Amino acid sequence: MIIGLVTAVAASACYGTGSVLQAVGSRRSAREEAAAAAAAGTTAASDAPVMTTEHGGPSLTSTAKAVVTWEFILGTALDLIGFLLGALAARLLPLFLSQTVISANLVITALLSIKLLGMRLKRPEWASIAVVCAALVMLAVAAGPEGTGTTPISTHWWLLLVSVAVIAGGSLLVRRLGTSGAIVAGLVSGLGFGALGIGVRVLNGVDPFDMGQLLSDPALYAILVGGLGGMYLHTVALQTGSVNAATAALVVGETVVPGVIGVLWLGDATRHGLSWLGVVGFVLAVAGAVAVAHFGQGEEALPPSGAREPELSTR
Repeated sequence: MIIGLVTAVAASACYGTGSVLQAVGSRRSAREEAAAAAAAGTTAASDAPVMTTEHGGPSLTSTAKAVVTWEFILGTALDLIGFLLGALAARLLPLFLSQTVISANLVITALLSIKLLGMRLKRPEWASIAVVCAALVMLAVAAGPEGTGTTPISTHWWLLLVSVAVIAGGSLLVRRLGTSGAIVAGLVSGLGFGALGIGVRVLNGVDPFDMGQLLSDPALYAILVGGLGGMYLHTVALQTGSVNAATAALVVGETVVPGVIGVLWLGDATRHGLSWLGVVGFVLAVAGAVAVAHFGQGEEALPPSGAREPELSTR
């Protein structure tokens, strides 16, 4: 249990730091593209590059350019480390605990965004973050042994199909919503990461290791779809909205579904007599994340024109 908790906390730290670095890279890229588009517009409007969809959201080209900034690359490397640590935690802890602890990267994201993104958190946001922290303590106290994770192969196929439907449908919806789709993008990316967590938990061919069984398991491809799709939609969310609100929405999608599935189908449980504490902690964690999303959605994705962009210290 202790090793699992330490692993989940480390994964949370990597994800939280990575999110802020990705936000820095995404926003710097967006500013550079906006400046290039404005310059092109002074010569010939027909030659100006198109960096947004017809609904005002970031285009695939815009998102691709954000991905190659050094801040985004470093943030993605931290996400990869976080993924490996999170996968280990998902096999050592009940999903409702591992996913919730990992989702506490919301706190790290909020704190780092003050320094690196120049944001100011409002009092309700601080209160909501405190609620999330208290809820995590409740969950850690209430958590019992994790289930076996053994499920029929048909369940693995369903996980893959649902993952594809969620990521594909969510991507289309976010493109339709444009600049107002940050919260939805964050939520759907969280569902993708949640599918990743479930897939890691039920994946065959891991212990004992069997390459043939691993490659033939649909859960492996659900992990890839959920992880890559979640990363893309999280990038879109960071480009179009508040980093705290987008991350909070991600927390909800990443926590609720895997937690419920872990209890109902994978045998996860709380300590004897502490089910009530686990339920209260889970509800408070989700409610706190929703509150951060609500209070943070009014923040600007980009600073006002002419404002100086916060820089990362090189010291």
